[in-house]
Amino acid sequence: MKNVFMNGIFKENPTFVLFLGMCPTLAVTTSAFNAVGMGLSTMVVLVFSNIFISLLRKFIPDKVRIAAYVVVIASFVTIIEMILKAYAQAVSAALGIYIPLIVVNCIILGRAEAFASKNGAIRSAVDGLGMGLGFTLALTVLGSIREILGAGTFFGISLFGEAFNPVTIMILPPGAFLTLGLVVMVINIISNKKRRGESKIA
Repeated sequence: MKNVFMNGIFKENPTFVLFLGMCPTLAVTTSAFNAVGMGLSTMVVLVFSNIFISLLRKFIPDKVRIAAYVVVIASFVTIIEMILKAYAQAVSAALGIYIPLIVVNCIILGRAEAFASKNGAIRSAVDGLGMGLGFTLALTVLGSIREILGAGTFFGISLFGEAFNPVTIMILPPGAFLTLGLVVMVINIISNKKRRGESKIA
């Protein structure tokens, strides 16, 4: 069970390893606040949709399974959207159209097809939690870097004062691609060094 949970955070991180859900990843990571909001929203939908799809997997005809998955996912996305509008209006306004688009997020559909449809409810919930947490951490890393460099703030708190000259490109679309590329490069360098070290020990 531990391996199922950790898999989504490191080995098969949806953003840095599998490169899934790139649309919200690049669009909403202009700040750490937006990144955390999108990540947590996606994680909640992922966990509950995995549980329900796992419980219903034996009753869903194979020919309509994708349509059934979308209905389940859309139901939870609608609930999350209504909760955000009622209790977290700032998050709802900041994320806008990207909350409804969670319905077609390939991370959620992918886990429904690859894991939840083949495993029990508890394992599916753990898988959803791991994948969701991995996605949230990835978005938070990207959002934090872009916000600090592009605005000189972290969760809206000024870090460098008025003398700081922000790198405006970091909070623009090109900055999203640049930040993602640099973070993935660093992760790959660290992973390759670790593998070489393990091969030498072996």
